[in-house]
Amino acid sequence: MVAQQTATITINSLPAYHPPGSAIYVAGSFNGWNPQDEKFKMQYNNGVYTISLKLDKGSYEYKITRGGWDKVECKKNGVGMGNRILEIEGNDTIELNIEEWQDRFPAKPGISTASKNVKIVDTAFWIPQLKRTRRIWIYLPEGYTASTKKYPVLYMQDGQNVFDDATSFSGEWGVDECLDSVNEKQCIVVAVDHGGNKRLTEYNPYDSDRFGKGEGDMYVDFLVKTLKPFIDKKYRTIKTKKNTFVAGSSMGGLISMYAVLKYPKVFGGAGIFSPSFWVAPPIFDEIKRKGRSVNSAIYFYAGKQEGENMVTDMLKVFEAMADKSKSKMTTVIRDDGKHTEAAWKKEFYGALSWMLRAQSL
Repeated sequence: MVAQQTATITINSLPAYHPPGSAIYVAGSFNGWNPQDEKFKMQYNNGVYTISLKLDKGSYEYKITRGGWDKVECKKNGVGMGNRILEIEGNDTIELNIEEWQDRFPAKPGISTASKNVKIVDTAFWIPQLKRTRRIWIYLPEGYTASTKKYPVLYMQDGQNVFDDATSFSGEWGVDECLDSVNEKQCIVVAVDHGGNKRLTEYNPYDSDRFGKGEGDMYVDFLVKTLKPFIDKKYRTIKTKKNTFVAGSSMGGLISMYAVLKYPKVFGGAGIFSPSFWVAPPIFDEIKRKGRSVNSAIYFYAGKQEGENMVTDMLKVFEAMADKSKSKMTTVIRDDGKHTEAAWKKEFYGALSWMLRAQSL
């Protein structure tokens, strides 16, 4: 086992109005981008905030927050800033200056970038399994209303980031623009918003000491037992397994993998982008128990700039599946790949095309 390194982050300066000792957190690719993770809360002592992170060697992205993405650090003029980069080679100390907090500036209404083919199915779609509501988006291919054609369906997680830059956390995938620009490989795309502070439990099928009781089992039941029947009834879909897909990134990648394992007769393919398998070690036991029943098209993607374990964890799951399953599978690994919407946007159409092609052979 490779020994972890210690990175100590210290904040040297804060805005003058910042209340001394008030809570500050570190959120990044090492904790599922949880903006209020108590295990990543900085310590305050004698006017100084510090935190020591024990991490494997590699590259990580992060930001400083006051407990929510509306309270994230930003530039002096209120303009958002890119993710900070943490390169772990050995024990190190990083000194930061916080210029401003985002909530000090009036929120500017975002300009929607969603294409005319994107609609809101419901702003508060009821999830009976979790007893809460969620916004649901849908993309209908060009010419849908003027034809009688039926289409495959792709169900995607983190709906805020799929179609519209105005609702995204750090940029959209541009799925609508991508599909608007092609004449083949068309499909309906249904995107489900994540649950905000519920995201880390809804997208995890297993209980976690760090993040809480897993709700992923019920969330996947919602996709299959509630949302899919609704979409199949209201829209012209091809309902068969070969034409039903699921995809997501990070925690969304984890729950998409679990969806195929739990419902191998429903999902004919899955796009697993930069999956957070590190959060859920029981996934390997799940594969041992259920992998043999899965015969789908599974596309795995990871980038080498996502931390030391991202690629290795993904390959371990791929190999575990290859040992048990007859699924058609492929892996794509990018040397420059980062844990960002921009990276997943580049990979989306290749993944969708591969899944559709694999299921048509």
